[in-house]
Amino acid sequence: MSAQSPAHVEPQPVLTCCRRKTPPQIQSSGAVRAAIIDINLSNFILHFSARGNVSLKLFWHSLKLTSGPLYWESDWVATLILRFFLIWTLQPEVINLSHSVDPPEDLVILDPGHLGRLDVTWRPPASLINMTECTIQYQLEYYNPNKDSWTAIRTPWRSYNAQFDLMKDVRVRVYTLLDGPCTNGTLVKSVSYTELVQKPSNKGVFGSRVKDFLCVFYSMENMECTWGRNPKIPDSSQQHLYFWHKELDRAEECPKYIVSGGVRSGCNFTTNDLPNFTDINFCLNGSSPKGPLKPTFTSLQVQNQVKPGAPQKLYLQRAPDKQLEIEWESPVGSVPEHCLEWEVEHSQEGPDGKITLISTTDRSLTLPLIPDHERNCFRVRSKLHNYCVDKSFWSDWSRPACHPERKEVSPKPEWDMVRVYVYVAVAITATLVLTLGVGTMLKLRTSRQAKKLDSLLTDLFGRSSAPTVTEA
Repeated sequence: MSAQSPAHVEPQPVLTCCRRKTPPQIQSSGAVRAAIIDINLSNFILHFSARGNVSLKLFWHSLKLTSGPLYWESDWVATLILRFFLIWTLQPEVINLSHSVDPPEDLVILDPGHLGRLDVTWRPPASLINMTECTIQYQLEYYNPNKDSWTAIRTPWRSYNAQFDLMKDVRVRVYTLLDGPCTNGTLVKSVSYTELVQKPSNKGVFGSRVKDFLCVFYSMENMECTWGRNPKIPDSSQQHLYFWHKELDRAEECPKYIVSGGVRSGCNFTTNDLPNFTDINFCLNGSSPKGPLKPTFTSLQVQNQVKPGAPQKLYLQRAPDKQLEIEWESPVGSVPEHCLEWEVEHSQEGPDGKITLISTTDRSLTLPLIPDHERNCFRVRSKLHNYCVDKSFWSDWSRPACHPERKEVSPKPEWDMVRVYVYVAVAITATLVLTLGVGTMLKLRTSRQAKKLDSLLTDLFGRSSAPTVTEA
């Protein structure tokens, strides 16, 4: 198995031949670690490179020794002396790296139930169990899918705790590092490594995973985590949100759910529930009549989820030096003012108006005075600066303030309109009175006619009944 590592590995001794022409000279000091030799009868160069400042150089031309005026003209004599010099100088410093280092064994990934914080353990190779002359260390590398890169750490321990995304492959590999007298002080790393890949769980109803999970820390006072309703989640499903951080022994469930339409759609946390500058792991899972829902895992730090309140009371003031001063009040909440940065939106009214955004870290802004015939409006929003947190949400915009102010005067009713109102009222009143009078007259007339009819009928039937009584 091949291995790639970002760690530095010390070079082994190298012997290379080449050609050079250089005047004779001898300089030497220290222990030799690598050598480059050039031999060419009457012209050759011997160059030794070493660790640190150690070096040895031998330049030759007809072999002149610096200890005296003696000259050697014979090439074979020069070669013989050179070989003797090399054997006498280099032999004590040769490093034997012929043995290889085995990688660790029994690599295991353990899940203690911390929603993505996993324990990685291993054992030293069997060939180094009884090693006492050298120090054994390990280089652990694990893959970060969010950054598409490997993270490497070196440790003398046989376990390590790291954060992983449980919705993706968990990939780890570990090397053996050896250093000490057995390697002549050179750090040696195993060529091969032990690797383990753990696949995410496939349990859960297909397509039931929530994708729009979002947490917002409002004014650094309460955090709200929300999620949308997945249309593929079966009816009568119940979702659960769990969280864990290093101050907890085990994962805990949401302290207060947000319920919408009888369905859980979020969770409310207070400042006491979640600490700042600490990884918080979340798991959103659930159950349904068709089986468990696919879990959603995410990790965040609450100080990176802050959304400040909207800035308060925006003021515009015309200065005597033809400047327009803009000031505003900080938003309410627990956000430190020195961590806020501001964005001012300047909009010009009219057909050719434009919008300009101005960034500032001050709670005020001064602009050149704008002509009175051009109406300009401003509004402000804020977020936390990147020297306080890694990221932040923009606040809502403040209420706009404009210069010059537009004075809205209520129009006074004209006299003609008053007359119209009076005439209309009189007409309506007269109509009502007339309607009531006509109705009363009709009612009286109808009553009189009914009485006349009753009298006629009485007379008629009265006369007809008289003879009948007489005949009896």
